Amino acid sequence: MYIILVYDIGEKRVGKMLKLCRKYLHWIQNSVFEGEITEVKLKELVVKARGIMKEEEDSLIIFKSRDERWLDKEIIGQERSSTDNFL
Repeated sequence: MYIILVYDIGEKRVGKMLKLCRKYLHWIQNSVFEGEITEVKLKELVVKARGIMKEEEDSLIIFKSRDERWLDKEIIGQERSSTDNFL
């Protein structure tokens, strides 16, 4: 499956969340990640993210698609991190 993950995490925890998400997905912009991921890896990521988060203060949003081809992406302005160079 292809996902876009967005988080809003307290300043003290944001570094840990950034490091965690980079292990599973491609960083594209501040607090925004995208990429292919299996259902098992996504569940693992969510469990670890909940360990970092304070759910009463923080949020994590995951948009899911069967395939990247079903997603139209338009970038206006500077692209922060290109995923086009991955093998």
